[in-house]
Amino acid sequence: MGSIDATELGLEKKPNPGKATILAIGKAFPQQLVMQEYLVDGYFKTTNCDDPELKQKLTRLCKTTTVRTRYVVMSEEILTKYPELAIEGGSTVKQRLNICNDAVTEMAVEASRVCIKNWGRSISDITHLVYVSSSEARLPGGDLYLAKGLGLSPETHRVLLYFVGCSGGVAGLRVAKDIAENNPGSRVLLATSETTIIGFKPPSADRPYDLVGVALFGDGAGAMIIGSDPDPIHEKPLFELHTAIQNFLPDTEKTIDGKLTEQGINFTLSRELPQIIEDNVEGFCKRLIGKAGLANKDYNQMFWAVHPGGPAILNRMEKRLNLSPEKLSPSRRALMDYGNASSNSIVYVLEYMLEESRKARNMNEGGNEWGLILAFGPGVTFEGIVARNLDV
Repeated sequence: MGSIDATELGLEKKPNPGKATILAIGKAFPQQLVMQEYLVDGYFKTTNCDDPELKQKLTRLCKTTTVRTRYVVMSEEILTKYPELAIEGGSTVKQRLNICNDAVTEMAVEASRVCIKNWGRSISDITHLVYVSSSEARLPGGDLYLAKGLGLSPETHRVLLYFVGCSGGVAGLRVAKDIAENNPGSRVLLATSETTIIGFKPPSADRPYDLVGVALFGDGAGAMIIGSDPDPIHEKPLFELHTAIQNFLPDTEKTIDGKLTEQGINFTLSRELPQIIEDNVEGFCKRLIGKAGLANKDYNQMFWAVHPGGPAILNRMEKRLNLSPEKLSPSRRALMDYGNASSNSIVYVLEYMLEESRKARNMNEGGNEWGLILAFGPGVTFEGIVARNLDV
């Protein structure tokens, strides 16, 4: 739990008039911290599985993900109350949603409160809410329960993004940017919240890919305040969101495939996903920076805030774009500390980027003003924003 406090950063660069800016960041996590080195034994114990081949495979996967710690909602108390979650083949979607719906709201409320505190203005100044989650399903949606939990005005305009997957955080930023720039004076709260309980299952030889999720994904929430034309007295902008685009790749619908079933949600990621991203990421980045008028920018003279879908994706991006190793450091740190937390991850990456900018400034080292915020999700969908780091 925690976040960057904008008032500590001493920002000097000013955003362009009318352009949306990130004004504050916050995050929150459930209480259970999982150390990767103990995950395998704990998972097989709680699911009463003694398959040595599956256990060996998960052990290998845990080493290759580069994840060291993660936070999870799942606990002994939950498994005691809902033992059917650890039993193969049982119908558990109702039980899962009972847990997930409450858990994501609780985490989203906490992350939003941290963010609003760091922002420094009154909660009554929030005019719009964008809520993102792929971990719950209900009507009314989690946006209403978050608004209620925070005590937002009933006049707050709400947008709900469900089941957008790993690209959800950047998709939410794109939507918040549009709202902020088309509604002068507005202040948009973007909140993301995810938990893996929606897909928790015992290990099975019939579903070997489930083990990838066990080794990689984590839970948590993130929040940001977005608005244009910051009040210079009460607000300190962190990033300017200059230009945003979204592209999908035709005929890749099955590459990231998720289905909500009686046993929860089932995800499968094609082995070709890292290659597909490698083959298309440079063309996407060229279109994005070209639209922003930065076509001649050297990639290594830009910052890179990339959703850490996994080490293979980051490695292939680094190779294809010929990026210096430090360029993806915030993404690798977020993956190491929190796992792939789906839509939340970009919040954690941006926070680490601010931390690194502050350290560089304190050492009288310059940073990169312009950069890209990127994520990849179901579709396959590419989300990208050209941004200015106002803390350099």
